[in-house]
Amino acid sequence: MSNQRANSKIDRRSFLHSAAAAGAGLVLSPMVVGQAGGGTKPDDINIALLGCGEQGQVLMSACRNIPGVRFKAVCDIWTAYNQRRVSNLLGKYGHVNNAYVDYQEMLDKEKDIDAVIVATPDFWHADHAVACLKAGLHVYCEKEMSNTLAGARRMVQAAKETGKLLQIGHQRRSNPRYIHCYEKFIKGAKLLGRITTVNGQWNRSKAACEDLGWPKKFPLEPAILEKYGFKSMEQFRNWRWYKGMGGGPIVDLGSHQIDIYSWFLGANPKSVMASGGIDYWKGHEWYDTVMVLYEYETKEGAVRAFYQTITTNSSQGYFESFMGDEGTLAISESSARGSVYREPAAPDWDKWVKMGYISEPPKEEEEADTDAVLDVRESVPVSEYKIPVTMDKKYHQPHLENFFDAVRGKAKLTCPAEAGYETAVTVLKVNEAVEAARKLDFKPEEFKA
Repeated sequence: MSNQRANSKIDRRSFLHSAAAAGAGLVLSPMVVGQAGGGTKPDDINIALLGCGEQGQVLMSACRNIPGVRFKAVCDIWTAYNQRRVSNLLGKYGHVNNAYVDYQEMLDKEKDIDAVIVATPDFWHADHAVACLKAGLHVYCEKEMSNTLAGARRMVQAAKETGKLLQIGHQRRSNPRYIHCYEKFIKGAKLLGRITTVNGQWNRSKAACEDLGWPKKFPLEPAILEKYGFKSMEQFRNWRWYKGMGGGPIVDLGSHQIDIYSWFLGANPKSVMASGGIDYWKGHEWYDTVMVLYEYETKEGAVRAFYQTITTNSSQGYFESFMGDEGTLAISESSARGSVYREPAAPDWDKWVKMGYISEPPKEEEEADTDAVLDVRESVPVSEYKIPVTMDKKYHQPHLENFFDAVRGKAKLTCPAEAGYETAVTVLKVNEAVEAARKLDFKPEEFKA
């Protein structure tokens, strides 16, 4: 029986190793992937969760909906709260896992894991991801890739040197609605015409931005806090607001959307200007309000892109808007927003309705009030078409599925280390621009790790 188990383990690890090593472009047939002996399939993936806080729990929840993924270990320094809660919850769902405080100990002892999900604070990402990669494991790392470009470069180089996969958690790149818009609207039909302007925002309410507290009966010992880089429980719970740890809301929130700017435009920015400050939340080190203006140069011409994040008002939530001379795409990760608006002078879109690219607008919206008097400078109302693709999974699930499929050799990563690095360059420079109070230029070589 023990020999049978050993052979099953070797077969599974060998299968995953050969699949990933064969290249991200390899697609295996369902018959090959589905073959298994006993209760363990060769394409099952054993994983560890490194960082069991709020974001780690979000990713854990999404993973539980993905077949063939089994948690074997969890690691978190807050043993009395995060670690214990997550470990117990996984146990209830049938995942047999070991709990650790020190990630090096976990890597030394756990010899049956294939991949690690890194959901620790940004300033730990580089150390954690590099150690996991060098231990021979594939890594899914939350964004921001790192709080420093030096750390992000280390991650890119480690992925190259080890040949292991490194997926960065910009999950919109795996969202079927965003993929549909990119492939059908931007690259295919070119519904928007020449894109000239991009707008985006993430506005959060005051209530959602209050400092996080903690159960007073479960504090971390001062020695543990100091060992892992924190001065206090306040800093441990709210590290995103502190320099040297995170990058403030523009990095924590804005990174997701600014990543989409470059993806959809097919270009990195050539300059950035920004205004921001600690306008409301005193006692923080990063800016609570930031407004950004990027300049892009695409194959079609210049594009100016605006982005803002505020932490005192949630008006209109979060979204991205791409505006061209023939149409506008307004989209959000939330399914509540997702429309394409046709400019009156644009070519007819009936062809794209028939092809299923867009949904036909309601009839009542097509009947314009011909008696209305418009100022000569006003534009004729545009027609609204819906995006005919839904996202009925947890926000992070498709991105994790893409990662695990890449480990199996069935897919290419949608956000590999190089793409994550380009976004880190683009976003981290915003805080520099706020401090400099002037326009900063990007050099093409900056985007190469």
